[in-house]
This record gives sequence, C-alpha cells and structure tokens, in this order.
Amino acid sequence: MTEETIEENWKDKYLRALAEQENMRKRIQKEKQEMVGFGIENAISEFLPAIDNFENALRFAESAEGSVKNWATGFEMILSQFKEVLHNHGIVSFHSEGNTFDPDYHDAVEIVETTEHPDGTVIQEFTKGYKSQTRTIRPARVKVAKHPQTVSAEPSPEETIPEEEAAIKDE
Repeated sequence: MTEETIEENWKDKYLRALAEQENMRKRIQKEKQEMVGFGIENAISEFLPAIDNFENALRFAESAEGSVKNWATGFEMILSQFKEVLHNHGIVSFHSEGNTFDPDYHDAVEIVETTEHPDGTVIQEFTKGYKSQTRTIRPARVKVAKHPQTVSAEPSPEETIPEEEAAIKDE
C-alpha cells in the first residue's frame, strides 16, 4: 500500500464516522421528541373523562335557570381552556356516527342487528374519541349496526344426503 492509499483509506473512514455520528444524533433527537410527545398525550388522556363530564353537565345546564346558568357560563370557560390545551398539543376529537366502524378509532361496546343501516356503520357514539397526528389517544365507544343473518328454509346439502351415502359415512 502506498502512502496515498493509506491516507485515502483513513479519510474515508473519518468521513464515514462523521456521517454515522450525525445520523445517530438525528435519530436520538427524533426518539426524544417522540417520547416527549407520547408522555404529553398520555398525561392529557387522563383528563379526557373530566372533559367528558364537563360537556355532559353543561348539556343539562342549558335547560336550567338563574344562578345555575351563571355557573354554567363559568364552566364553559373552563372547558374551552381545556379544549385549547388539547388543540395546542394537536389532539382533536373525531365524529363517529354514520361512519364505518374502524377498530383503530372505535371500540364497539354494542352491536345491533338491523337492516336500517349499512353493515358495520356506527349508529351511536357513547364516548367521544380523540386522536393526535400520529395515533389514537382514546377510541370512541360506539354502537355498531350488523345485518341479521338470514336463515334459509331450504335444507343444506349436508342435510339432503341420501340414506345409502349416510350409511357409508357412518361406517
């Protein structure tokens, strides 16, 4: 090996080591961002039941009178602050009713046999679902339509086996 070849070999190794170091730095930075985002999403998911309760309580307060309406206005402000935090972290609720059931976004808690809706359609949403850009934070709990199984009046081919063949099968 000549001195030039050795120098080129070392230069190549040096450049490869620099590139590998840069790739590792980028990979670690990306993993760190993903872990922070995942932690924030998990922490926020623990507040979702409280947000649900605020929304449910405010629905009942709409028909109330007097001081209850004043309290409700204050609670609406608090709820809007919670929703702003969700929005700031890229977490949004999604609508399910009328959509096709998707196990990535829905948790079927009830299945109803009906012909009024297409098979697999979400017909009622019990709990709102939330998602971020990368994953489902909480699936929506839903009721799903299923077409009833039709029972035919004609016997199946197994039921119409001639007696001679049935005797052969029994042996």
